[in-house]
Amino acid sequence: MSAKMDSERSIYGAIAGNFFRPPTASAATLLLLLTVVAVVSLQIATRTEFPRWTTPEVPVASEDPRSCGGFFGVAAQRRKVVVSIREFGGVGDGKTSETETFRKAIRYLRRFGDIGGSQLNVPRGRWLTGSFNLTSNFTLFLEEGAVILGSQDPEEWPVIEPLPSYGRGRERLGGRHISLIHGDGLTNVVITGQNGTIDGQGKMWWELWWNRTLNYTRGHLVELMNSHNILISNLTFLNSPFWTIHPVYCSNVVVKNMTILAPLNAPNTDGIDPDSSSNVCIEDCYIESGDDLVAVKSGWDQYGIKMAWPSSNIIVRKVSGTTPTCSGVGIGSEMSGGISNVTIEDVHIWDSAAGVRIKSDKGRGGYIANISISNIKMERVKIPIRFSRGSNDHPDEGWDRNAVPKVKGIFISNVLSLNSTKAPELKGIEGASFEEICFKNFTVLGLGQSAAWHCELVSGYANGVFPPPCPELQKGGSSLWCP
Repeated sequence: MSAKMDSERSIYGAIAGNFFRPPTASAATLLLLLTVVAVVSLQIATRTEFPRWTTPEVPVASEDPRSCGGFFGVAAQRRKVVVSIREFGGVGDGKTSETETFRKAIRYLRRFGDIGGSQLNVPRGRWLTGSFNLTSNFTLFLEEGAVILGSQDPEEWPVIEPLPSYGRGRERLGGRHISLIHGDGLTNVVITGQNGTIDGQGKMWWELWWNRTLNYTRGHLVELMNSHNILISNLTFLNSPFWTIHPVYCSNVVVKNMTILAPLNAPNTDGIDPDSSSNVCIEDCYIESGDDLVAVKSGWDQYGIKMAWPSSNIIVRKVSGTTPTCSGVGIGSEMSGGISNVTIEDVHIWDSAAGVRIKSDKGRGGYIANISISNIKMERVKIPIRFSRGSNDHPDEGWDRNAVPKVKGIFISNVLSLNSTKAPELKGIEGASFEEICFKNFTVLGLGQSAAWHCELVSGYANGVFPPPCPELQKGGSSLWCP
């Protein structure tokens, strides 16, 4: 009720400030003042039991003219109804389950989706919860000091249907656990705050995977499906059970100013994985994880081929971090719906297995086309650029052994890798086309004298490259496709 009282005081103060001037007001003016105050007080008294707060959304605008934040297609605006999770009975002591509290709050706020939208504020405290679903025209706002904790009860992460472009759970047959924060078929959703934290407390799930006692595929920290206009910004995400942020079948997605952390041995804790999605901006993020920092995907083998929902128009810029077992940015390996028009720039990777890795295999089909990689700095990265194959990772026996990918137009420029242990490794796939691979101004320092490029079943062009590239990239090139 304190918020309500503060609201009353602020309204009264605004009115009083306008009318109580040096003594020139007439009796009529004083009467008008009393009337206005009475009307406002009546409106406040009859208002919903959930008071409105005044915390604004964090704007998307950036001073950087190259920022891709404009992919979020809705101007920053204040939601019409803004409430606190405490108004629904939230405790925030880190022990009490808040699962039903979050679900109840969002059920209530859903009614405002078409009349100005709503915002749920999570104040300072530790908020233990199982999975909950978001709604459209909605902001989840974590205030400074707010920590949402993922429940340690697997029953609070219900099992849902597998994605149609995967045909089954990614790790186990059948369904998959829902993400901690989930949404399907939504529009205009913001997850942001004043550097609050969402902690998936994933160790329980990692142990199930390590011990081979996992019954269903682990849930993500945040997954949004079939949704449009998504902004995730200004927060810290910790310890996801599986992939951390997973927009799938989405468009106009911005992930900006995020810190994403997991132990470096935590299995499959990818940072941000856009999957069969378009117009995606990943910008100004710091990531440490036990898998790829960013991985672009589009479905798995015959299921992805059938659905044919590509990932396209994706920008990854000003991302930094480390992953000792995987890559800074990965393309694939689940890429059966196709991946095109990806820009990776101004990335800093260190102490990692690979800088940028393009992953595919027989059975995947699909295509990878028009990938631009530029202004990359790497330190102590084992293999700076890698095209890999042969994972023999398929959903079931129904995969098509004749389905091979087409890879064309990979443009790599202005790259410096310091203290790498291997030169680039580019392995194509028998029967597939890997062509128009362009390297320019590419330098790898710190290699042993015997280190050399390793290329198979690829073709392209290289200029200004050290150490000298493999013969497959020295057969001449065309300035039309390798400017």
